[in-house]
Amino acid sequence: MASHTVGTRKEWLAARLELLKAEKEHTRRGDALARERQALPWVRIDKAYRFETGEGAASLADLFRGRSQLLVYHFMFGPDYTAGCPSCTSIADGFNGFAPHLENHDVMLWAVSRAPLAKLDAYRRRMGWTFPWASSSASDFNADFAVHFTEAQQRAGIEYNYERLPGAKPSSSKNDGTSIVDSIAATAGVDAPTFTRELPGMSAFVLEDGAIYHTYSTYARGLDGLWGMYQWLDRAPRGRNETGYWLRRKDEYAAKAEEACVPSA
Repeated sequence: MASHTVGTRKEWLAARLELLKAEKEHTRRGDALARERQALPWVRIDKAYRFETGEGAASLADLFRGRSQLLVYHFMFGPDYTAGCPSCTSIADGFNGFAPHLENHDVMLWAVSRAPLAKLDAYRRRMGWTFPWASSSASDFNADFAVHFTEAQQRAGIEYNYERLPGAKPSSSKNDGTSIVDSIAATAGVDAPTFTRELPGMSAFVLEDGAIYHTYSTYARGLDGLWGMYQWLDRAPRGRNETGYWLRRKDEYAAKAEEACVPSA
């Protein structure tokens, strides 16, 4: 473990005040970025997307539920998955708490995935979630917003996070010849290529004068700000402190701890 500076309260305060300057600048820059996001041109959506929800079939307009703004989290849960992506699951663990606040500020939050609604509902019950989650299996919604790709696209290389990514199988990073992606995919009941044909993202929409407009989308590390757990870890003494993919679904940590305590034969 790396050593760290130990000092007096006076030394700590001097260093903290210097850091505060940088934190305030970061906050001001974040405010400016938010204004830049809101200043992006709106793109009208005329395509008729269809979703399956707990209340039945729905259009994109129906997802607004009387609000003028809609935020969609593109949750990695493909038709062949047996469980949702653990990283997406960790992000979504925060939705229950703040969704009511968004709803009362004219913003509707949904998760959308390509898995059948029955799978999504079963997983939502497992996780104890109540926020709305729709299946987009009957439409091109995920493909059009760059979070679902075909096998052919995957082989040729995909456009994700506003850049072209080469078509290649994830490289091995474990001693047994499997990659981290292989291991994560296995927790969702699929192989790595199937798992990575779905990717995470977030998109924003607005409803004005009967028309729907797409206003913003972000992907990959652009989702960090929505990941409440990491905002806390970034303020912990050792930060994210990641040497591998440690993340588990919240109901799996106890089982992992028990495994670690079982003596080898």
